[in-house]
Amino acid sequence: MTVKLMQGNDAVGWGALAAGCRFYAGYPITPSTEVAEMLSRELPKVGGKFIQMEDEIASLAACIGASVGGLKSMTATSGPGFSLMQEHIGYAAMTEVPCVVVNVQRLGPSTGQPTSASQGDVMQARWGTHGDHPIIALCPTSVSQSFDLTVKAFNFSEKYRTPVILLLDEVIGHMREKFDMPDFDAIERVDRIATDVPPEWYKPYGDSLSDVPPMANFGDGYRYHITGLFHDPHGYPTQRLDEIDPWIKRVHRKIERNLHDIVLYEEDWDPTNKTVVVSYGASARSARHAVKLARQHRLKVGEITLLTIWPFAEEVIARMARTARRIIVPEMNLGQLALEVERVAGRSKVVRVNRANGEMVTPQEILDAIEGS
Repeated sequence: MTVKLMQGNDAVGWGALAAGCRFYAGYPITPSTEVAEMLSRELPKVGGKFIQMEDEIASLAACIGASVGGLKSMTATSGPGFSLMQEHIGYAAMTEVPCVVVNVQRLGPSTGQPTSASQGDVMQARWGTHGDHPIIALCPTSVSQSFDLTVKAFNFSEKYRTPVILLLDEVIGHMREKFDMPDFDAIERVDRIATDVPPEWYKPYGDSLSDVPPMANFGDGYRYHITGLFHDPHGYPTQRLDEIDPWIKRVHRKIERNLHDIVLYEEDWDPTNKTVVVSYGASARSARHAVKLARQHRLKVGEITLLTIWPFAEEVIARMARTARRIIVPEMNLGQLALEVERVAGRSKVVRVNRANGEMVTPQEILDAIEGS
């Protein structure tokens, strides 16, 4: 294990390499550019491919193509580029093609301030595409978690045949912390389930016990149809409801039945805590300090840090809300994840602490909300 002083964006790149990423296509955009810069140097050293594309739309299209060919693939962007990628995120969900999309959030709307922090893409990560499909979005709070959750993102993507979003913010992407670089050989890597049937029997979207059909790679003797239209088990377009409805149910079920695996969080609370702070990303760092100060003042306060943003940690929030009188949600936006907390816990219980001006929510602002209880 090697100790390094590392930036969050670099940790994302190393996490991708540790997870087995061998293809990156992207377009430079502040504050995610360091991810591309790092991988442009390191991917060729392990036999991987790096391509700078003409725009974000083409970037994710190239990643989807590389994944179909058998390579674990990733792209990175920020708010405006993430908006452009939405059509292809939906396409990857429809075609069940694994890929990882890193979004290092910056202040908006529009161009905003590219070097300023924000958590304004939380709802876009879940609802940015048209239509109905599940999504997995992970959100680190530190440099080490940026590495760990990048590995998780690849593993979830391959395991469940789905696009996964890694949702950082500018603070986490650009901050530097001590990081213990692990031995890559000790990293848990999940690879997609390969088919064991001959090409003429293969159904790329057929039923399976896990709800995740085996995926054959193009070039390995399998040739099948891939379309953004609703498709039958062989991948061909269909308008038959007896083929469309089972597909919709299966694609949602493969996520919903595995929430115990996908929904990650850290908790430090008990039923005696009448106030609990629910946070994520850089705001969680302020939240933890505020809770520490509150406890020094002999206030009984708990905290929950969400590492998986989507699917939402509904069960843990509901369990906590049964005993907590107030739930404080700090965010660098005007209240996005707070909407989900309010939906589960009841609007009257939730206190929002928001900033959308490029500055972090401070520990004092959160402490003031705690003491206001």
